[in-house]
Amino acid sequence: MLKLVNNQSDAIDLDTIRTLVSKDMDAVDALIKQCLHSDVALINRLSHYIINSGGKRLRPMLVLLSANTCQYQGDQHINLAAIIEFIHTATLLHDDVVDASQLRRGNMTANAVWGNEASVLVGDFLYSRAFEMMVDANNMRIMEIMSHTTNTIAEGEVLQLLNCHDAETTEIRYMDVVSRKTARLFEAAAQIGAVLGEQPEQIESALASYGRHLGIAFQLIDDVLDYSASPEDTGKNVGDDLAEGKPTLPLIHAIHKGTPNQAKLIRKAIENGGHDNMQDVCAIIESTGAIPYTAQAAKRQADLAIEALNPLPDSASKEALYGLAEFSVDRRY
Repeated sequence: MLKLVNNQSDAIDLDTIRTLVSKDMDAVDALIKQCLHSDVALINRLSHYIINSGGKRLRPMLVLLSANTCQYQGDQHINLAAIIEFIHTATLLHDDVVDASQLRRGNMTANAVWGNEASVLVGDFLYSRAFEMMVDANNMRIMEIMSHTTNTIAEGEVLQLLNCHDAETTEIRYMDVVSRKTARLFEAAAQIGAVLGEQPEQIESALASYGRHLGIAFQLIDDVLDYSASPEDTGKNVGDDLAEGKPTLPLIHAIHKGTPNQAKLIRKAIENGGHDNMQDVCAIIESTGAIPYTAQAAKRQADLAIEALNPLPDSASKEALYGLAEFSVDRRY
């Protein structure tokens, strides 16, 4: 296990940020449970299993903080926060099937428990339920944002599949996947808060930019944690992305900075997948400085996210958005 470079002495306390929107989050959780209900028993069991499996709820929290920052006074931010979480959960169900994953957040994946067919179909249920709920918002701008978002995420998932086991994947290609597959939902979550608050285009764009950079930073730290965190913290094994043949940024950097023999070993590991030679791969990642390189790339994205907030008026919610950006790069899980 490699050592993560820490940019601050203390990580941001996510619980403190959650406290600011605790009542709204309680309402979101209640709505999620209500809208998960189906007459089909398997849908109830599987969807409750994945929704309650210990996620951070960062994306719905982002909707709430964005709406609060924009002084929105209605209640549609609760509905949209739940929608964002449903879409995120649907992508997790589909991802785990594509990746043949057996473990997520320390628990068996839904596909490992109920099978691939059930996981894919319940993921489809969550997508369709999200769009059912979206009708209640009665806002064509939000429908436009969310429909484009789900389409972009799907494109990102296909691009990731094309990159899988491809040792020639470049940093540009990888970052394109991250921008589409992960960052786009963060971007939408922040942007729709501004739409609800009927903010001018400058504020909407600022929050969209914040969410996009936050999402990229979050994914890059996930890449770091794949090689630097303990399984107890992350709920997954060291090197699981490599085992699935995913050429993430630490591996891409190590290939370009390592010796010819080191690059050859990592290329082979990406092409073959699995956990073979994981100790050697980790040693190469460490010797080439791939962990601090990726962590610094994440820090630059977090800084860009914070900078994007400049046009917003000062508020407790804006401070919490700063905190989320800092948490995204200082976290250990």
